[in-house]
Amino acid sequence: MKIKFNAKEIDTKITNSLDFFKEFSKDENDVWIINGFATKESYELKEGDELFCIPKNTLPPKDALDAMMRARHTPKLHDKLKSCSVAVCGLGGLGSHIAIMLARSGVGNLNLIDFDIVEPSNLNRQSYMIEDLGKFKTEALKEQISRINPFIEVRIHTLRINENNIKDLFVLDDIVCEAFDSATAKAMLAQNFHSIFKDKILICGSGLAGYGDSNSIQTKKIADNFYVCGDLVNAAKPGNGLMSPRVNICAGHQANLVLELLASK
Repeated sequence: MKIKFNAKEIDTKITNSLDFFKEFSKDENDVWIINGFATKESYELKEGDELFCIPKNTLPPKDALDAMMRARHTPKLHDKLKSCSVAVCGLGGLGSHIAIMLARSGVGNLNLIDFDIVEPSNLNRQSYMIEDLGKFKTEALKEQISRINPFIEVRIHTLRINENNIKDLFVLDDIVCEAFDSATAKAMLAQNFHSIFKDKILICGSGLAGYGDSNSIQTKKIADNFYVCGDLVNAAKPGNGLMSPRVNICAGHQANLVLELLASK
């Protein structure tokens, strides 16, 4: 019987997964993977099965990680996400978490754009650590994503987005997520984007400050290829700051909409 073991095709007469791994695994703490699932239960092996044995606390080879992601997401969805590119504009509380969620979901290409550095005031809601202080957000987030999935392609642009560079920044992207803090920057992108990219999707965030009703944050289609996530009311202001839970709820809405739209392509 031919199966794949650690990405190589082999012949075996062993028909039970436990018997197979006991022969090839040297440490009881090794991770055993059968067709993308980590398990130490007994399974009947079949022609064409794909098995991996990975030492604990080591990076799985690309083929193994890809197989696990495919099994978790279902192959058709995983292959779609892997081939797509999503831009995230602004890498603060909203954008940094959108990017992390998309990376964990298997989106194969991310375009991260921000001009700013990580500051202490960012740590209450943004996906950065103490050791990131003083780094450009683009570089810090790219490093973070490389520790989650080093096989994702991450492009970074450390700059301000304006009317003049929009046409060059999003050529390769299927969907663009707006996650600016500035209302002026939000309006600039929303007003100019579809005059250049009529067929591309823009997802904006609006109204996510405070710590109030979680269910008031919603996803709405405003026009063709244009969506807004948030409550459309609660902007950050004195006495109503940006808090991590509500910012993350809105980031989840944007990331979830990205997956929904990519899956339907």
